[in-house]
Amino acid sequence: MTSALLIIDFQQTVFDLPAAYQADEILGRIAMLIRKARAAAAEVIYVQHGEEDGPWRKGSVGWQFPAAIAPVPGDLVSPKSRCDAFEGTGLWQHLHDRRIGRLVVCGYATEFCVDTNVRRAATMGLDTVVVTDAHTTRDRPHLPAAAINRHHQWIWENFGGITLCPGDAVRFD
Repeated sequence: MTSALLIIDFQQTVFDLPAAYQADEILGRIAMLIRKARAAAAEVIYVQHGEEDGPWRKGSVGWQFPAAIAPVPGDLVSPKSRCDAFEGTGLWQHLHDRRIGRLVVCGYATEFCVDTNVRRAATMGLDTVVVTDAHTTRDRPHLPAAAINRHHQWIWENFGGITLCPGDAVRFD
């Protein structure tokens, strides 16, 4: 089965104050996953959230990907303006055309875009792998980021069709 790495919304605004939980560590893990994917000739796909205003404003510094994980020619950058990277984009068609049946997922924000796309991918029949130490969010008024991450990992573990795996153990076969 053909695999791809799906990096969701890990853009420069993740580092704006307050920075997302463990943002620097997550950046390093995503960079490691990119190296692994490229070494195995797996596709690297970027989902780029953009809005007309605010910290995710299209074309702004915050909208860009950090240099350490920036796309290279040949990578797909799939723009979106809502949580669901499949809705109204060409992502599903791209995966279908390339016979990609396994997605390794990482990125930002655990409880919004990462969760939406993990569940959507699994529901659509894709073999979905969440990299447990390569997704993050910010503290929220009702829960700290670490608790949000743990909560969603418990849900994904019990959802069906989703595998959880730390970055060091991820393989792109």
